[in-house]
Amino acid sequence: MRLYNTLTRKVEKVKPLQQPKVTVYTCGPTVYDYAHIGHWFNYVRMDTLIRVLKANQLQPEWVVNITDVGHLVSDADEGEDKLEKGAKREGKTAWEIAKFYTNDFLEGMKLLNISHPDNMPRATEHITEQIELIKRLDKKGYTYIIDDGVYYDTSKFEAYSDFAQLDLEEQQAVMRVARNPQKRQPADFALWKFSPKDAKRDMEWDSPWGKGFPGWHIECSAMSMKYLGPTIDIHSGGIDHVPVHHTNEIAQSEAATGQRFANYWLHSNHVMVEGQKISKSLGNSIRLKEIIDKGFSPEVVRLHILESHYRSQSQFSWSSLEASKNRLQDLRALASLRWQPRKVSHDYGTGALEDVPAELLNIMSEDLNTPQALAFLSRVSTQLLAVHIEGDMVDHFEAMIRGIDDLLGLKLSDIKDISEEQKKLIGKRDEAREKQDWEQSDKIRDELASQGVGLQDHPHGVIWFPL
Repeated sequence: MRLYNTLTRKVEKVKPLQQPKVTVYTCGPTVYDYAHIGHWFNYVRMDTLIRVLKANQLQPEWVVNITDVGHLVSDADEGEDKLEKGAKREGKTAWEIAKFYTNDFLEGMKLLNISHPDNMPRATEHITEQIELIKRLDKKGYTYIIDDGVYYDTSKFEAYSDFAQLDLEEQQAVMRVARNPQKRQPADFALWKFSPKDAKRDMEWDSPWGKGFPGWHIECSAMSMKYLGPTIDIHSGGIDHVPVHHTNEIAQSEAATGQRFANYWLHSNHVMVEGQKISKSLGNSIRLKEIIDKGFSPEVVRLHILESHYRSQSQFSWSSLEASKNRLQDLRALASLRWQPRKVSHDYGTGALEDVPAELLNIMSEDLNTPQALAFLSRVSTQLLAVHIEGDMVDHFEAMIRGIDDLLGLKLSDIKDISEEQKKLIGKRDEAREKQDWEQSDKIRDELASQGVGLQDHPHGVIWFPL
């Protein structure tokens, strides 16, 4: 299996430290608001990574954190904590906000058939680990204190700019000193923020430096080390994390341990909505519920995400979602052949069926190439829908569909047989078509569609599938 490694800027063979075990850490959601479609692109792609690792006989140990404190509205450690901001917006406590949006995120994961991680640690449940990590950095001389908190001195970590290929001199030149004149370098970041003297926060803890709360970056380092050890095999997240969050994770983790933090870095690229960046001000931060309410199933959303490569700048639009819906109908028709074997003669034998998941895995093992995998699957679908399957192929066909589901997670194996009454309706429609009674044929098609059954007409007969 090969992946593009942001660390080296090239595609490399994955070699876990303790094969077959492979440790994977994914930066999880900040639970102050609903996840939008851009977030779901990222998490479906990370789930695809886990599925392909498993199919390659590896044993991923996957950790996805929940950021429920410390993520400020600015990456420059300025402004309100997002949880506190959400609490003010909705007239609730930060704890209530965190619980509500965590549950909503978990429900979205279920809808999109995203594998459940081995651990989903919350930042608020690991304050002790974060304080201990800051103490290690402090002991090694990487910290300093200013009025609003404890900061990491990036000048002490020589390789700070390497990962994101940052131009620190340019950053210094454009720095607006008015933001925080006490910081030694513009890239320095907060490890611990002090609570305001004139107000009480919902979320604050005692520490050796005073009452306050952890910075956003320290939580990922502390939790990944606790669950996966000092060096991770694969660290993943959105590409927007490269210049700040992941750069800071590397700096603080490697300064504390003296070891490489992660061997492979996998980043999901940006998602554009109708050609524009996702922004609340533009009103295009579309939620999963909004998409489902417009008649698109979670499986359509998942397929739409898989249609673009994780490293490409992807495009989300309602028209492209319609195209994905049509494509999923073809795949559901393919899976429905399991219930509709015919006595037909063709050269598509059981061996060819068994080869499909293996070829799909070969394609996806080359840097998670889901667009190419779906193109291959479309060719398979076109061939099998044209010739159907024979009765003695059903078991092999079912195994093929399960193999496809294991990799793509489209729930094709969940398709059940239709009722006898619906089959009789299909028979009546066939009779109407033989008589060229197109009005009756269309009437029956519409009746079946109202019952959630679609039809495709092929040379060897009609194929039904769930809509």
